[in-house]
Amino acid sequence: MTALPRLGGDSEQVTQSDFNYVRNMIKKHSAVSLDDSKAYLVSSRLLPVARSEGFDTVPQLISKLKTLPFGRLHLASVEALITTETSFFRDFHPFEALREIVIPDLIRDRRRTSKSFTIWSAACSSGQEPHSISIMLREYFPMLQDWPLTLIASDVSHSMIQRAKEGLYLQHEINRGLPARLLVKYFKQEKTKWRLKPEFARMFQYLQHNITHDWSNIPQVDVLLLRNVLIYFDVAERRQVLYRVRRTLKPGGLLILGAAETTLSLDDGFERVQCGRSVLYRVGKGKTR
Repeated sequence: MTALPRLGGDSEQVTQSDFNYVRNMIKKHSAVSLDDSKAYLVSSRLLPVARSEGFDTVPQLISKLKTLPFGRLHLASVEALITTETSFFRDFHPFEALREIVIPDLIRDRRRTSKSFTIWSAACSSGQEPHSISIMLREYFPMLQDWPLTLIASDVSHSMIQRAKEGLYLQHEINRGLPARLLVKYFKQEKTKWRLKPEFARMFQYLQHNITHDWSNIPQVDVLLLRNVLIYFDVAERRQVLYRVRRTLKPGGLLILGAAETTLSLDDGFERVQCGRSVLYRVGKGKTR
């Protein structure tokens, strides 16, 4: 059996068969596609799971997974392999667009009607993105405190969404993107960690949600942040997700993708919108279905 690139000694060696099993499991339960160049992730990210579950090696863990119906052990393995890279105010420009253009436009549009709008931070990982939004709303738009906003944060990972709900971060996570002025204003220190003050953490509803599965529990939204997610999907999954996005955005609603992502050549139902130094996407007229 051909062995893939490995981490550690011979006992850690992952065969092609083992990698294919893990790759198919990840694809089925998260839609993330792993090519052969990502084989090292299986060894490095599953080793802590293997050790915590009493296995000496990753191959022993995979062998056990193959004998069981999908359950807790599989879920722990899937979550260990999903990329959870994030930071406060990540990439800056999308938050600049929200602060200077998108939110002010929504306020002007809704001030005389519903006084409400909906923002969804999808695939939010451990919560830095939605918490950056909650801080931004309180910092720059105090008039919204009395508006009945709907703010949603979701992630496929149960452990990540629990972390987001808890709002507790290590110092090195705080150091990534959060200015000291906002840290002392919106967080409380708890020994070596920092917790977002409850009134700001509670601004969002937290959902465990797989964006490649059922969207029936997601309301119509005005702004959808789906950043740095599509790059991990194959073309068919990207198109399916973008189709669902079109059905979920309200008329005039905006989609915010990662800097390396686009709807071009995937879904012609979106129009590019230049917002400051960011490119956002709006559903074209008559393209919601």
